[in-house]
Amino acid sequence: MAIKIRDLRSASNRSGRVFVAKSLNEALAKNQKTAFLCHSHKDHELAKGLQVLMKEDGWDLYIDWEDSEMPSTPNKETANRIKTKIRTTDWFLFLATGNSNQSRWCPWEIGFADSAKGYEKILIIPTEDDCGTWYGNEYLQLYKKIDEGSNKQTGKSGYAVFDAGTNSGTWVKDL
Repeated sequence: MAIKIRDLRSASNRSGRVFVAKSLNEALAKNQKTAFLCHSHKDHELAKGLQVLMKEDGWDLYIDWEDSEMPSTPNKETANRIKTKIRTTDWFLFLATGNSNQSRWCPWEIGFADSAKGYEKILIIPTEDDCGTWYGNEYLQLYKKIDEGSNKQTGKSGYAVFDAGTNSGTWVKDL
C-alpha cells in the first residue's frame, strides 16, 4: 500500500488551520519529533500536505523552501545547510513520487542520510496516484515506510511505520 496523492492534496488545504513551527529550533525547544523532508520541489502541494498530516501526529517537518536562510540558487552552501538539517532533525523522510524519483537532489540526500542517520531513522513515504501507480523504486524498498494502518481489534486507524516486508507496524505518534 501507499499514501494516496489525493489525501496529501486534501491535507495541504488544511495547512492554514494547523500550526507549524516557524523554525526547527522552535520545534526542538518544544520537544516535538522533527524530520527533514526529502522531496521534489515540483511536489510542493504534496510536501505541504504531508507536513500537515505529520503535524497532526505531533511531528514538525523541515521543508527547505520554507527556510528563509536557504540560498535562492542551489550551490555548495545549499548542500552544507541540507547536511546540517539532516543531522539536526530526529528523522529523515523521503516523499516517494514520480518527481522525487527523477530528482537530482533526492538520491543525494537519502545517500547522505543513510550515512549520517542510519537505517533506523529513515522513513519512506510511498505514494499512489488515482490510477493505482505506486511510486518507490528498488533502493527505497530497503527502508521502513510510513503507510496507512488500522487495528481491527481497537478500530484505531492512522499512519504507522512498517519494516520492509512486514505487516505489523508502530503508530507514527508513538515513535
